[in-house]
Amino acid sequence: MQNFIKILKENNLLKIIDEPVDIELEMAHLAYLEVKKEDSKALLFTNAVKNNQKYNYPVLLNTFCNEKALNLSFGRSYNDISKEISSLLKMHIPQNFSAKIDFFKTLLSLKNIPPKRIKKDGLFTHQTLNSLNELPILKTWEKDVAPFITMGQVYTQSLDGKQNNLGMYRLQLVNEKTLLMHWQIHKDANHFFNDYKQANKKMPVSIAIGGDPLYIWCAQAPLPKGIFELLLYGFIRKKPAILSKCKSNDLYVPYDSDFVIEGFVNPNDFAPEGPFGDHTGFYTPVELCPVLKVEKIFAKKNAIYQATVVGKPPLEDKYMGLGTERIFLPLLQTNAPDLLDYNMPENGVFHNLILAQIKTRYPAHAQQTMHIFWGIGQMSFVKHAIFVDENAPNLKDYDKLIPHILNRFDESKILISEGICDQLDHASNTYCYGGKAGLDACGELKETQLDKISDENLLNIFQTLNQNITNLKQYYLDTYAPICIISIDKKEKISQIFEKLQNHKKHFRILIFVDKDVNLNNPYMLVWRVVNNIDAKRDIFIKKDCVCIDATSKGPLEDYYKKWPLMTNCSKDVIDKLIFKKLLEKDEFFFKKFEIF
Repeated sequence: MQNFIKILKENNLLKIIDEPVDIELEMAHLAYLEVKKEDSKALLFTNAVKNNQKYNYPVLLNTFCNEKALNLSFGRSYNDISKEISSLLKMHIPQNFSAKIDFFKTLLSLKNIPPKRIKKDGLFTHQTLNSLNELPILKTWEKDVAPFITMGQVYTQSLDGKQNNLGMYRLQLVNEKTLLMHWQIHKDANHFFNDYKQANKKMPVSIAIGGDPLYIWCAQAPLPKGIFELLLYGFIRKKPAILSKCKSNDLYVPYDSDFVIEGFVNPNDFAPEGPFGDHTGFYTPVELCPVLKVEKIFAKKNAIYQATVVGKPPLEDKYMGLGTERIFLPLLQTNAPDLLDYNMPENGVFHNLILAQIKTRYPAHAQQTMHIFWGIGQMSFVKHAIFVDENAPNLKDYDKLIPHILNRFDESKILISEGICDQLDHASNTYCYGGKAGLDACGELKETQLDKISDENLLNIFQTLNQNITNLKQYYLDTYAPICIISIDKKEKISQIFEKLQNHKKHFRILIFVDKDVNLNNPYMLVWRVVNNIDAKRDIFIKKDCVCIDATSKGPLEDYYKKWPLMTNCSKDVIDKLIFKKLLEKDEFFFKKFEIF
């Protein structure tokens, strides 16, 4: 970690904060706002405190602060890695001597991919810590139940010892020797845990923090089941990860880790975990999670504690996800060979919205690719996908792409399906299962125009039918299918209101309802709200020539009986305190842009 901090500093990507900053809310709030900036930097806090008591270890936040920092962590461009994977997947039998030489050079370069285990007792000297409370574990959000480790590399092994896994899971601090393991139902570590539970055996778990930042990026990489994530590290680095054996269990972790936490999970020991503000921008509910009893805690000399902040976009996971998106495109193309490109917008929090471009060869080609997406690994978590053809603008050029889609909008080409969803998804009535929607926008340009009227006139018409409609705003009025966002103090089902508006559908094609307090003038955050808050099967209503989406909070009207979650809002008191301490600039426009309160 010290080496990467030096690299960040040399590239003017590090801001060092020597003033005392509290690990409870203050530190996370500063990092949360910093990474939203155009010129964001990593933050190194050299004076971490809690209740004015100083910790022995500095804290690094926003390690992957921008695209340049991401590439520095890889040691090369993510595009170069993607091209190398693509080339490997296209290898064929060499036809001449020169081609054979290149072929064997390529094979030889792969010899350093597998991790290397050190037989002797490590290459370093770690000091033993007595308590987890010696680590500057952050409390991120005001309503978080406790501090959480947010960048822990969680190392586990299958019951038979044949498979190893590295994952990134949140870890709730309970006391000085206890953590709660939030490994989600679909993850490999949870599958391992189920095997240990069935055998009624304790499961060894080791958590590394820090070291080479590429470790934690690999931990969140969506590799196929059974492939150890540190193989990807070896492929990217062109040298193996060096692993040292843990002291209290038989697991191995990187020798250069800044901190190592070792212990065992009793398969019959569970405790309530959460609530916790997560990467969706909402608090996740309380769940029973396995209890990790810590046996040993080690700290490297001059160790640095690495953490991240999750919440409303954009955040550090924007850049981590960018690397995943680019590097895994060639692998995705092996299952969807006509996929040209895809994009996971960060305000769609990755699994909630994906844009994809395909080379269309036959009718319903987009629908076929939708089903492929929904059947592949972590892509199966995707809730909403929009497909365009090879003639569409660049998928990241939203100013051109959105009108292109809306000018080809056809409600008959919306595919509503259902399947698994991310465990953190709150919109569905059911647990880890819900509706999905795909839009085929690969068709021809539409010509028929609406009878378009002003926002004021359209609002007057709507309010004569429902006085609970409080405001509206139309976007992309110059396209075939403008988007009309409507705020409402909901008293009846949105589907019923949509029915009443049908007599005026000459004025609209796409209606999206949101709660009355939502800012209609912030399209970036509107996308975030809408894709978070809908279950396609329950909340999308399709009529001839028009569609309605219910992105309001749900309750008994929709047979939704869970508690609708709160958003991860910053504490105004903490923000004011940071401004007073001159650690944060007061910027009301910036605060409103990203809806921090």
